[in-house]
Amino acid sequence: MKLFYSCVGVIFVIYLLGYSTFLILSVLYGSLELYREKKKKKYHNEISHDYYVPVTIVVPAYNEEITVVDTVKSLLMMDYKLYEIVVVDDGSKDNTTQALLDAFPLRKVNRPINQQIPSKKVVGVYETVIDGVEVTLVRKENGGKADALNVGINAARYPYFICMDADSVLQRDSLKEIVKPVLQDDTIVAVGGLVRISNCAVLKQGELVDYHMPWNPIVGMQILEYDRSFMASRVFMDRFNGNLIISGAFGLFRKDMVSAVKGYDTSTMGEDMELVVKLHSFCRINKIPYSIRYVPDAICWSQCPSSIRDLQKQRRRWYLGLFQCLKKHRRMFLAPEYGVVGYVSYLYYLVYELLSPFIELFGLLTIILAYAVNLINVPFMLLFFLIYALYGAVLTITAFFARIYTQNIRLSVLDVLKSIYLCLAESVFFRFIQAFTRMTAFIGYRKKKNVWGQIQRQKIQLNQSSEQNVEKKIEGKK
Repeated sequence: MKLFYSCVGVIFVIYLLGYSTFLILSVLYGSLELYREKKKKKYHNEISHDYYVPVTIVVPAYNEEITVVDTVKSLLMMDYKLYEIVVVDDGSKDNTTQALLDAFPLRKVNRPINQQIPSKKVVGVYETVIDGVEVTLVRKENGGKADALNVGINAARYPYFICMDADSVLQRDSLKEIVKPVLQDDTIVAVGGLVRISNCAVLKQGELVDYHMPWNPIVGMQILEYDRSFMASRVFMDRFNGNLIISGAFGLFRKDMVSAVKGYDTSTMGEDMELVVKLHSFCRINKIPYSIRYVPDAICWSQCPSSIRDLQKQRRRWYLGLFQCLKKHRRMFLAPEYGVVGYVSYLYYLVYELLSPFIELFGLLTIILAYAVNLINVPFMLLFFLIYALYGAVLTITAFFARIYTQNIRLSVLDVLKSIYLCLAESVFFRFIQAFTRMTAFIGYRKKKNVWGQIQRQKIQLNQSSEQNVEKKIEGKK
């Protein structure tokens, strides 16, 4: 019995050391990268250019009548000269299409959509041009988010496209920032941007004008989690072309490469991750030089769930999507032909994302059994977990304040105190919510493996003068 617990103890020490080492290295590296980028901008040590990569922004929408109009208005404020907007209504049951038709001077056209990527039937196409930006609305039969994105890709006129959610808002310079790697490297096939929580932000003309930590602890803990995860794993893995995820809320892709891999997979709940992994696999197997990048200065503001119930719906989707993706591409695991992607990236997501809740559950059961047979030092165990929780909290708050500093965001004293309190709560309370959600995600999996579930939306906070400026452009077109 003692030998069994000794072996279990060694395994868990290795597990925790591996995760904590990765976390501290990635957070420190990410902080330094953000600081270097801030210095570049301060001293204007960047190449300025007048070249614009033509970009199509694809916005899939299902029952998004509350947010979709504001999303399109925000996209019309972009500081960019060559882009179009394609909204795809995926058979919504609410007034998504009507809301767009009421807000914009869209006219029905007889435009055939070339189905390079197989998708559900298109039932209507509407178009207009507002201040030089082509806006297209495509209505289609319901087929899910991945199918809606595939229709948007088929409808796209330009060689690069951006996918984003209908409850999200891009910062004014986001397009300029996310295309920079494409201008510097012709092997780029995808670029990920930074996603930040919009529940506590107000934008004016696409610029952040007000930011505060919310009183809702569920939202606050997600703010901290987003800043840590995007800074830690994504900035660090970008160093060796190892990112396996580009958030569905904001990512740039090369259209011909995505068409070559048949677009988004409609059979998975994690279509954003699956596409990126598929691009890695396709390029490596076919020996195509490629690069998948991450740009922390390309910022998208997206809504997050504000209740535990909605949060669990979202995280269940993410977790099942991760499982489906890793299962589908399991041949990547430690395979020499996939290089560092198979040795590091796949291994990280397998051990510390997919299997972590079950490893932690096994550890908890072991602790209970050890306590029952008097083989555990309770004071030492409590001290160990307290130190580990504080360690995680310090890394989280470091990532959060590094992000705040490098983006010149001002916080009040109250916001700082909230951040510290929420940081401690996130490292303990939020972790248990995550673990419970993941461990129960497979309940009813066969029936609900492709069911997304609805999350309560809130109206996007656009500054009043921003809306008025866009309204003038729309009225001028009408």
